[in-house]
This record gives sequence, C-alpha cells and structure tokens, in this order.
Amino acid sequence: MAKITASVYTSHVPAIGAALDLGKSSEPYWQPVFKGYDFSKQWLKDNPPDVIFLVYNDHATAFSLEMIPTFAIGTAAEFTPADEGWGPRPVPKVIGHPELAAHIAQSVIQQDFDLTIVNKMDVDHGLTVPLSLMCGQPQAWPCPVIPFAVNVVQYPVPSGRRCFELGKAIRKAVESFDKPLNVQIWGTGGMSHQLQGPRAGLINKEFDNAFLDQLIADPAGLAGKPHIDYVREAGSEGIELVMWLIARGAMSDVAGGPAPKVVHRFYHVPASNTAVGHLILENK
Repeated sequence: MAKITASVYTSHVPAIGAALDLGKSSEPYWQPVFKGYDFSKQWLKDNPPDVIFLVYNDHATAFSLEMIPTFAIGTAAEFTPADEGWGPRPVPKVIGHPELAAHIAQSVIQQDFDLTIVNKMDVDHGLTVPLSLMCGQPQAWPCPVIPFAVNVVQYPVPSGRRCFELGKAIRKAVESFDKPLNVQIWGTGGMSHQLQGPRAGLINKEFDNAFLDQLIADPAGLAGKPHIDYVREAGSEGIELVMWLIARGAMSDVAGGPAPKVVHRFYHVPASNTAVGHLILENK
C-alpha cells in the first residue's frame, strides 16, 4: 500500500517567489530566508517522494469570489503556473497524479468530507513557492504533485478541527491505495501576517513559535483553537495556519503510532511583512 512518510510545513509568501525569479536570493535581505531551506533541499533529495500532496490556498486565480469551494482536489494530469497579474512565474508546470488523486477523492468523500473535484485549474504562488523553496529552480519538479486547495480567503472558512480530521481521512485514503507509493503531505501558508487595515504588517513571534511547539507536541489540542484566536493573535491572514493541521492530521502518531521525528525547524521575520515558518516531520 501507499504510505505517508513525512509532512512538510512552510509559508508561501509571494515575494519569496519573486526574489528567486528575479535573482535576488543572495541579497542581504533575502539570504537568511533562503538559508533556512538549505537543509530542506538536501533532505528532499535524500528522501525523494513518489508524490507530494500539497495543501495550499488559491489567491483568486483558479477560483474567484463568484465560486469558492471549501476543499478542492486537483485530479488533472498537469497544472499550469497561474498569471497573478504580472505574468506566470517562470517555473515548471506541475505534473499531477490523477490515479491517486481520484482514489483520495473517492475515499475521503466516502468518509463524509465533501470535496470539489477539479479537472482543470492553474496553480498560483500558494503552491509554486513551497516547491521552489524545497526544490530550488529545477527544469522539472522532482515528482508529481496533487494540489489541494482550501478556502481561507472568504468567510466562513473551515475550522482547525475540521482540517485536522480531514488530515486523518487523507491518511486513510493514501494507505488504502494499492500501489507502494511514498507520499509526503505538505501544509502551507502563514505564519502571522496581516495585509490590510490598521494592523497591516502585524507579526507575532510568540504566537508563531507557540503554534509550532503545539503543532509538534499536541496537534489535537491545537485543532481546538478557534478562528478568533488566529485573527487576534496572528492577523487576518494568519488563519492560513489551519491548513497546517491537515498535514499534521495525516501523520501516523495521530492514529496511535509513535511521535514523529522533528527533522528541521526554522523561523524568520520578516519576509515582505510576513513571518516565515518551516517544519519537517518524519513518521517513525
């Protein structure tokens, strides 16, 4: 059967992609950000997955305010980088895994989670920036990717508990797939930031690091954190962190296995008025 071997958590700041694309990664402002991913890039080369299940949020590119699914799984054979208003990023197209994606959709829906099936969509920086941070600037991404878009843009958004339980359902779905695939699940977005209003530029280091601590040691407790706590403490866009709970819920310790191994942890501020957080956990 297939199995989830690790989970990766990272911010997906659009300016990070722009810094890479414009050759600014060696500039003093950006050096500390990219240095935090040097270990991760080597780790990914040493632990190559067969498929990445990547949880992210669309930023009004594939979906507009006219139609926003709460959970959407990409089942296409490939996905094109989106034009977000200044042309698509110069990165490889994303190759999907339709067979596994369709299986996960079938299994998760049968576990009473309603998913939107997306057979064609472009993918924006929410998905491509994490790939760039972990893979660098290759001619092709190292493996197929299943995009999984979560609405954290238009209220009401799913609760942390709902996301955590969805992660459990995704793990069951992967483990019921009858091919021996090594699957990694990535949760992206956050950390604390607010892009508008009187609190624009808000960053809360204490909240972010406490979130990382609890994500590792007590994810079930963290899943109970209400939306208002994210908004008050981490800013309006800090709500993106609920997507990390999908990836955490898919880890084996949640189903009674041993605690995961913390392989790498990184935190840095600021990166374009956003806190950057990063974590890699391996199943034992």
